[in-house]
Amino acid sequence: MLNQIATNLATDPDPVTATAEHIQLFWDPRMKQMILESDGEGLSPEAAAAVQRLAQAHASA
Repeated sequence: MLNQIATNLATDPDPVTATAEHIQLFWDPRMKQMILESDGEGLSPEAAAAVQRLAQAHASA
């Protein structure tokens, strides 16, 4: 699902930020926790970068 979201947001001026914001705004907290705990296997580079950005924001919060 995350790869599809990243693909849909690929035309955004900053697709990684747009994907990370989508996850933050619309995903259930349990889903966010699962993706943050995953190893990123199977994620596109953009989706993986969005997860990394979320992890960094989560660590600094």
